[in-house]
Amino acid sequence: MTLSSRHIFQGSSNQPGMPGGRRRASLSLNSGRTTGSRKRVISSSRTPPPNITGALHIGHALTNALEDTLIRWNRMRGLTTLWLPGCDHASISTQSVVENMLWRREKKTRHDLGREAMVKRIWEWKEEYHMNINSAIRRMGGSFDWTREAFTMDENCSAAVTETFVQLHEEGIIYRANRLVNWCTKLNTTVSNLEVDNKDLEGRTLIDVPGYEKKVEFGVLTHFQYEIEGTSEKIGVATTRPETMLGDTGIAVNPKDNRYTHLIGKNAIHPFVDRLLPIIADDYVDAEFGTGAVKMTPAHDPNDFAIGQRHNLKFINIMNDDGTLNSNTGDFQGQKRFEARYSVIEALKQKGLYVKWEHNQMKVPLCSRSKDVIEPRMKPQWWMKMRGLADAAVKAVKEKEIVIRPDTAEKDFYRWMGGINDWCISRQLWWGHQAPVYFVDLEGKPGDDSDGERWVSGRTQQDAEDKAKTKYPGEKFTLRRDEDVLDTWFSSGLWPFSTLGWPKKTHDMETLYPTSVLETGWDILFFWVARMIMLGIKMTGQVPFREVYCHSLVRDSEGRKMSKSLGNVIDPLDVMQGIALSALHQKLEKGNLDPKELATATKFQKASFPDGIPECGADALRFSLVQYTTGGGDINFDIKVMHGYRRFCNKIYQATKYVLGKLPSSYTPPATCSKTGNESLADRWILHKFNTASAEMHNALTNREFAVATSICYQYWYSQLCDTYIENSKSLIQSGTKQEQESATNTLYTALEGALKLIHPFMPFLTEELWQRLPRRPGDNTPSITLASYPQFTEGLSDPPAEEAYDLILEVSKSIRSLAAEYNIRDNAQIYVQLQEPTALETLKAETQSLRSLSGKAVTGTESGSSITILSASDAQPTGCIAQSLSAVATVLMHVKGKIDLEEEINKAKKRLQAASMGVKKQRGILEGMEGREGVRENVKEEEKKKLEDGEAEVGILRGVCGEVRGFEA
Repeated sequence: MTLSSRHIFQGSSNQPGMPGGRRRASLSLNSGRTTGSRKRVISSSRTPPPNITGALHIGHALTNALEDTLIRWNRMRGLTTLWLPGCDHASISTQSVVENMLWRREKKTRHDLGREAMVKRIWEWKEEYHMNINSAIRRMGGSFDWTREAFTMDENCSAAVTETFVQLHEEGIIYRANRLVNWCTKLNTTVSNLEVDNKDLEGRTLIDVPGYEKKVEFGVLTHFQYEIEGTSEKIGVATTRPETMLGDTGIAVNPKDNRYTHLIGKNAIHPFVDRLLPIIADDYVDAEFGTGAVKMTPAHDPNDFAIGQRHNLKFINIMNDDGTLNSNTGDFQGQKRFEARYSVIEALKQKGLYVKWEHNQMKVPLCSRSKDVIEPRMKPQWWMKMRGLADAAVKAVKEKEIVIRPDTAEKDFYRWMGGINDWCISRQLWWGHQAPVYFVDLEGKPGDDSDGERWVSGRTQQDAEDKAKTKYPGEKFTLRRDEDVLDTWFSSGLWPFSTLGWPKKTHDMETLYPTSVLETGWDILFFWVARMIMLGIKMTGQVPFREVYCHSLVRDSEGRKMSKSLGNVIDPLDVMQGIALSALHQKLEKGNLDPKELATATKFQKASFPDGIPECGADALRFSLVQYTTGGGDINFDIKVMHGYRRFCNKIYQATKYVLGKLPSSYTPPATCSKTGNESLADRWILHKFNTASAEMHNALTNREFAVATSICYQYWYSQLCDTYIENSKSLIQSGTKQEQESATNTLYTALEGALKLIHPFMPFLTEELWQRLPRRPGDNTPSITLASYPQFTEGLSDPPAEEAYDLILEVSKSIRSLAAEYNIRDNAQIYVQLQEPTALETLKAETQSLRSLSGKAVTGTESGSSITILSASDAQPTGCIAQSLSAVATVLMHVKGKIDLEEEINKAKKRLQAASMGVKKQRGILEGMEGREGVRENVKEEEKKKLEDGEAEVGILRGVCGEVRGFEA
């Protein structure tokens, strides 16, 4: 039989060589289709749906690998499963990418096209990249139910958004307010607090800001003065944002600050605009900071906003949406905000009001998407009241309706929910769900856009018109729909139930909601998970899922978060199929990076992938990512680790090839995976190990111990099946009795078939291909390993005595190989094994053939001089040997007289004796310490006593070795 490994390892969905009539269901488009009717259901929505902004990155591959592992495992356990695929429209990211592309290719802005044409362009982009994303997900082995694929802007998801908005608006949870928002001038939209990164500065720092050729100064506290109306006095203030003084409408001092009590109630004169600034007293002011007097810009600072409300100060917006100054700034109108920063300082100097600057520790808020400096500014927006929703979500987690793992994520959830603020859900974009709310423009009665009373929501425009007629009977009006779209996370927050048909009452909602497990990265616990919990409970009356597992983030080899501007974003397809360094550079050049970012990114790629990225395949990629997932710290990407697991895939392939070669052409496996009573010790041992691995895998995956699960599979495949049992089986099949040969063949089949099923959730491509090559048990017509039964613990295969006996053989064989390597004995090895217990003696005598097969070429070679002799405790030890003690039970001796350097060996033996003696002394101290302590369990004492006995036995043997080696000269 010929197997071609190349296509197996690449993770291609169109691999050649499949035997006729066997459909590779796990790789077909509907491999994850939800079928059957069972009481227990495991269901998981795509978490999170990837954005349609371009190619997937390695973080998506991690999410895919973990979720598909859980889905495949539960499907093989016989549970009804749903893993629902889909994509997110990602308003800000997608529109930004398409706008950049439009400018780069055509030198046009979205305003040149108009809203309808721009949205059409984005839909075209969506179709192209949506297809690319789905193709990549399939190639990574995702076993989705593609018949249920969803998109956050499809018909049903859009209906869910409208229904949710209208319901919450009618209840007053969504409301209109003119409040401070985080404004990104680069993206020309509001962003949430969670989309703002604070950059810490120690003092004066120059920062690159989008839209400015020169770097802009931050980390500086600028001192200047205002003149007091009707006096010759001046009052000093300080600010980190000098340009905002153009929007100042007051000055606050601490009421207990004696320097300024005489000025409270008076006015300062604004030097550049016709405006008086009342001097007010407020306990918020820190008299020790700066001058003790604080300029108030209520329309551009969160703290000033609150003080301005308390003292009825004017709220004056000084900025246009594009970051230029407006008509409220006098002669500074039209200047960019940070150009005005320097202009204001210069104008203050000319008027004699500038005092000084000094270094200042501060945080600069940056838009996480554009890296623009966030500008707090007043803007009428739609807001959602969050406190009540958050309390219900916290209650659900505390009462264990939802379990959040790991514990650190649960603590973060409580911390964030405790300090939650109302959510601004308006975004000044064209791509997304346009808010289903309309301003009622009454004839002859102009209204304020910020007045929530003049707005009506509606599931349709006719619905809104009916509400307006009821609200304003007899009035003539027109409706104007709000142009803003909703925050992407609003629709994403509905994902668990909108994808199951809500707000309709569907069969899926009745049977598959709430879902069972939500798996996601910890970085979107608040962006997404918390909002799904809050909106799920509010809109459906039930939690959206029973469990949340937060995985680590994948960082680059230097521990940095992956970013396109750094060039460290890894495309999983490049890892699967390999890519040359030049091709990596070409992909960077096709992106939207500016020249500086391109240079940085190129430099990183040269340093990290000097020879490009080697081909690893989908299975190695998946296995390594799952293996990284410990529930602890973040993951540092290492391509060498992934390529190493490709070699592990090859080990699996070669083992399967060997077993298939040993199966007779007419071979039919036993009907069940059970013992016949004719099994050799090696057979019993591997079946026990397989059974143990099955139980451990169940526990590990149940407890979401992903790294442990991969380790169990790796050890079973590598150490137990390939390096041990397969090696032992060679001698059984070649020279064993007919009964031994038949038993070894059946055990090989069972151990291999079970191993493929054990590791299948991690490695779907390789296991499917190899499993299809195996003959089937009678009556087994399972079309795909995806639908096969996952191995479960079976009492009949449990065999601890066989494990103990065979482990002794393994220890002895390991010692033989070690001695042969240490003394460079390549053939003609003469080995003696002395046993101190009758049971161990009987085992070794009965299993000498197995011992030979596992002891290396020094014993198994063709030279006739090699031998293994089993000695009892009463037998005299042969002379001319080096001894190695395994325990108080067994000693391995190798004849070396005439083959070694005597002086060197004497020194080695002395050092080993010294180390062993120190170990015995330490162990005695441990036992003596236990005697005086209460609460020490008896089994712990017995373990420590056993260690002492083994150590004393080793010391005795080594003393004999030292004397024996000296005796070689005689």
